[in-house]
This record gives sequence, structure tokens and C-alpha cells, in this order.
Amino acid sequence: MTLTDSHVVLLATGGTISSRSSDAGGAVASDTGEQVLKALGSPVSHPVRVLDVFQKGSYLLTFDDMLRICATIKEVLKDPNVLGVVVTHGTDTMEETAYLADLTHSDNRPVVFTGAQRAADSEAPDGPDNLGRAIAVAGSEDARGKGVMVHFAGAIFPAAGVRKSQTLRLNAFANPDFGVLGQVSAQGEIAMAGSGRRLEILPLPQPGGGSPRVDLVAAYPGADSTLMHAALEAGAEGIVLQGTGSGNANTSICSEVAAAVASGVVVVTSTRVDAGPVVPIYGAGGGGEDLRVAGAISSGHLRPSQSLILLSLLLRIKPGRDRITEIFTQRGRPPEPPA
Repeated sequence: MTLTDSHVVLLATGGTISSRSSDAGGAVASDTGEQVLKALGSPVSHPVRVLDVFQKGSYLLTFDDMLRICATIKEVLKDPNVLGVVVTHGTDTMEETAYLADLTHSDNRPVVFTGAQRAADSEAPDGPDNLGRAIAVAGSEDARGKGVMVHFAGAIFPAAGVRKSQTLRLNAFANPDFGVLGQVSAQGEIAMAGSGRRLEILPLPQPGGGSPRVDLVAAYPGADSTLMHAALEAGAEGIVLQGTGSGNANTSICSEVAAAVASGVVVVTSTRVDAGPVVPIYGAGGGGEDLRVAGAISSGHLRPSQSLILLSLLLRIKPGRDRITEIFTQRGRPPEPPA
């Protein structure tokens, strides 16, 4: 392959797909992108150029690491001969990095995240099959204009709303609110079922520019304001509250939310529930309606993991509180089903 040939770029970042057993015990991300690609053992649907970003388990990633991946995606797409991009990534935080990439992806060409549930040296690794199908999607005309996607076990999901739903099973991901974009067979045949949705693209800050602290605090039976207060004392500029039900907490937490908002901290209410919107319904001192009155912003259908990514990005680009509220309202709404 020459640089003038049409091709897919594989950005390797580590994860289980690159992991092997180590002498110290436990699987460690160690294979290069070339080794990950070579493990396919059969011809791919499109020529592939490999770039190694880093080799890490995704449970180790920072927001700056995710920005670096996104910046590399933008850089390789400057080449008009690139059909699309595949990012191999650990599954633990794939939903976060893929969503950050989608928020900042202005190109029409596909970006597809994939990985594995079984290590590269396991008896039956699933990484090669996932990668082969992801390459087919990234090079497909049918996948253009769909934004950033996650492919796993034959299913293609939009990045918004996607979440890891199984710790060990091969069909590791789900997207109950934003749906499925399509399927890809083991032979690389693609059937796109959804049209996708492209919203306003947000700016991509440079890595290393200083990351505002954003913390995730959970509401649970018997919880008080200790953890939220500790986050504020540590300098949090944003807090994602993982509420119960439709986005509820209690009197103690609600009072701390009101104090935090009054001091200029942005608080976003999400939920631990698997599907459905955050809706301010209940009162009695700590329900969702009380949190709204206290100044918390609803995440809509975004779960805590992606709410944290969106808030972290917005606090870097500083659009102002009203604009943050508007963006969460826009981003937290799933696409309308086809008529």
C-alpha cells in the first residue's frame, strides 16, 4: 500500500484486544497495532495503515488520554485517502472515549471503536472478528455521515448512549435509548438500520491544557452530603450526581447541590437506572423537582459516564451555564424514531 491508496487507519490504544498474560499475573496490554492487525490471519476488506497511540488498559485512561485519541483521529483524517478510522480500545471506558470523539468529530467519514472481551492469547479471542468487521464498517460508504460508532459482536451502535452492559459476555455493549445503527456480518456485509444524528460539533481542546475537576457522586439509601462536600473541597468545578430512579436524591444532598450551584459549580443530575430519561417529578426535599429548583441540570437520557465526559468538555471550552444547559438538553434527547 502507498499513501496515495484509499485505506482505513487503525489507531491502536491497548485494551483487552492487545492484552496477554504477564509474568506478574493478570493480562496486560502489550501487543502493538501491527500485532493486533496480524492476528486477523485473513485478508481484510480494505487496506489498513496502523498507528500506535499508546498501549493501556482503558481503566487507566485520563481525560487528557482521551483528548489525545480524538486529536489523532482529526490528524489522520486530514489525509483525503483515508476512508475511515478504527480505534481499538479497552471496553471499560470505551463509552467515554467514543462519546468524546463523537462530540468533536466534524468529518463525514466513519470512526469506529472496537475491542475485545477475551485477551489476545486466550483460547478463543474475539478481538480479530470484532476488528475485521469494524474495518469493513470504517471503509463503507453506507457508514458515512453516522458520526462515531461502536462495533461489537456484529452490532453497530451510535456513540451517544452506548454503554458496556456485560462484564464478560462477548456481546458487551447495549444502547437502550439511542438504539442500534446496524449490523455487520462476519463476511463484512453491512446492513445499516438507523440514519444516525449529527448535532453541532463542539471544539476539541488540546491535551495538557488543564482539566477542570469533575466528580461523580452517587445517591443511595442513607447517603449524606459528605462525598459531594469532599468533591467541592477538592476543587470540583462540575459534579455529576448519579441519582436514583428518574433522577432523585435526598434532602442532605439537595441542600449541598443548592450551595454548590450558588458558588458557581455546575451540577448535572443523571441516574443509575439503565434506560429512560431523567425527569424532575418528585418533591419532599430531595426529589428530582427539588434538584431542579436547586439548580441541577438534567442529563436527559445520558448516563453518568457520558454526562461526565460532556460536562468535562464543556467546562474546558467554557460556553456559560445557560449554554451548558441547552447543550445537555439537546444531547440528552435521543433521535426521533422513523415515521
